[in-house]
Amino acid sequence: MYSLNILFEDEHYFAIDKPAGLLVHPSPIERRATNAIALIREQMGIKAYTVHRLDRPTSGVLIFAKSSEAANKLNLCFAERRVQKTYLCVCRGYTEAEGVVDHPLKEIVDKVSDKRTTLDKPAKEAVSEYRRLGTVELPMPVGNYATARYSLVEVKPKTGRQHQIRRHLKHLFHPLVGDTKHGDGKHNTLFRNNFGLERLLLMATQLAFIHPFTGQSVVIEAPVTGWVDQLFSEFGWQGLYPAPENLQDTELPPH
Repeated sequence: MYSLNILFEDEHYFAIDKPAGLLVHPSPIERRATNAIALIREQMGIKAYTVHRLDRPTSGVLIFAKSSEAANKLNLCFAERRVQKTYLCVCRGYTEAEGVVDHPLKEIVDKVSDKRTTLDKPAKEAVSEYRRLGTVELPMPVGNYATARYSLVEVKPKTGRQHQIRRHLKHLFHPLVGDTKHGDGKHNTLFRNNFGLERLLLMATQLAFIHPFTGQSVVIEAPVTGWVDQLFSEFGWQGLYPAPENLQDTELPPH
């Protein structure tokens, strides 16, 4: 069984380093799939109260509350945008050095529950700040091009819409590598065939907020996995991201 990596814990909250592929909650579609809530109950023996979520293919900092009161207080921090979220991703092409994506997004229809009412709802405000940390040009043909170019990008979303970063980077014509829903299949195949890619290259690397109970500043960081660190090192991106202390991979085993 996968062993949770606890990044932060006090009497009110705790944060785990969620691996790519791990569901946050049980899924009605994949009832046997591993999920964070069940792992927390089994390994920590406590009930976890959800404060925010990460998409299943996204890895990194995921915080929970130990009580409903603590959850309500931190949920308010998220709602009032007093929590700073930082992500790291790899996307196709060379992005601008920095920028702000202010592009409203419509709610994604849940095919399981068939939420038809969401289809007519207007798009909601969605804002993401980003800056390019590094680039690489690979001598590998893709599509009509003789080489393949990619950017390492840091993103700080100001809102929390579903798949926001993935959809915003696609809007900029720089889809994320490994994104099977909003990405570019040719580039996903290149990474899978040449580097053994089996995940979305989107990682929640930092969560920062003022503790609702203590008033202290809390900064929680999650390093990339050993596999990602090795890949990024091959691209010459050392020192541009939170690296692991060792190269042991911590991805979720296939299920």
